[in-house]
Amino acid sequence: MEKLPDAEVSSILSLSAALSYGAASMAMVFINKAVLMEYSHSMTLLTVQQLATALLIHVGRRLGYTRSRGLEMSIAKKLLPVSLFYNANVAFALASLKGVNIPMYIAIKRLTPLAVLIAGFVSGKGKPTIQVSLSVILTAGGVVIAALGDFSFDFFGYSMALTSVFFQTMYLVLVEKSGAEDGLSSVEIMYYNSFLSLPVLMFLIVATGEFPNSLLLLIAKSNSFYFLVILILSFVMGIVLNYTMFLCTIVNSALTTTIVGVLKGVGSTTLGFVLLGGVQVHFLNVTGLVINTAGGVWYSFAKYQQRKSKPPKRISDVEAHRK
Repeated sequence: MEKLPDAEVSSILSLSAALSYGAASMAMVFINKAVLMEYSHSMTLLTVQQLATALLIHVGRRLGYTRSRGLEMSIAKKLLPVSLFYNANVAFALASLKGVNIPMYIAIKRLTPLAVLIAGFVSGKGKPTIQVSLSVILTAGGVVIAALGDFSFDFFGYSMALTSVFFQTMYLVLVEKSGAEDGLSSVEIMYYNSFLSLPVLMFLIVATGEFPNSLLLLIAKSNSFYFLVILILSFVMGIVLNYTMFLCTIVNSALTTTIVGVLKGVGSTTLGFVLLGGVQVHFLNVTGLVINTAGGVWYSFAKYQQRKSKPPKRISDVEAHRK
C-alpha cells in the first residue's frame, strides 16, 4: 500500500480536525442547553466534565492507549494561563445559556473573529484585509440588530456571552502559541488543561456555595433516565469538543478554529429556532441573525482565500502520528 505524501496527510488531517470540531461544537451547544434546562449549577457541571476528562486521559496513558507525556512542572506553568482562560470562557458561556436563546448565543459568539483580529493586530500580526474588516463589521452589526428585536433580552445573559467571547479569544491565541512552541499534541494540552482546571474549579464551587448541594442535586437528578442520558452525553461530548478544538487550533490556527465556529453556527442558528424553545420570532431579530450569518460566511470565505496563498505549516500532531 502506497504511503500518502506528507502534504496530502497534512491536508487530510487539517480538514478532519476542522470538520470534527465543527460537528462537536454544534452538538455541544444543544446538549449543554438541554442539561442546563434541567440542572442550573453550571460550575459543578464544568468541574465534573473536567474531572472525567483528566481521569480518562490518565487511564488511557496507563493502559498505553495514548502516547501523551506525563505532567512536567515547567510546561504546566506555561499552560496555566491557557487553562484559566479556557475555564473562564466555558463558565461564562454556560452561564449565558441560562438566559440567552441558542440563535442569539451563537450570534454573539460570532464576535470572536473580531476579537481574534484585534488581538492579532495588537500583537503585531498586521492589519486585516478590507474584505475581512467589512465582514467583521457586518457580523457585529447583525448582532446589534438582532438584539434590538430580541423580546427575551436578558442583560445578564448577554453580558456573560460577551465576556465569554473575550476569554475564548485569549485562550485560542495562547493554545496556538503554546502548541507551536512546546511541540505539544492536542491530547497533552487537554490533559494539562483538565489537570490545572480542577483546583480552581473546586475552589470556586465551594466559595460560591454550589457545593455540596449541587452534587446532591446532581445525584438525585440522575434517577431520571432522560437527564442521565443527556448528562453522560455532555461528559462525552465535553471531552470530544476539547480534543477537537485543541487539535484544530494546533493543526490549523486559532483563526481557523474561529472560522469553523462561525460556519457551524449557520446550522446551529437554524436548529435553534425549532429545538429546545425560548425563541420569540421578530422581524428585527431574524433580520439581524441573517445579517450576522452572512457576515460570518463572508468572513470565512475571505480568510480562506487569504490562507490559500500561504504555505502549509508543519505541526506537532502530524509529527506525533509518524512516530
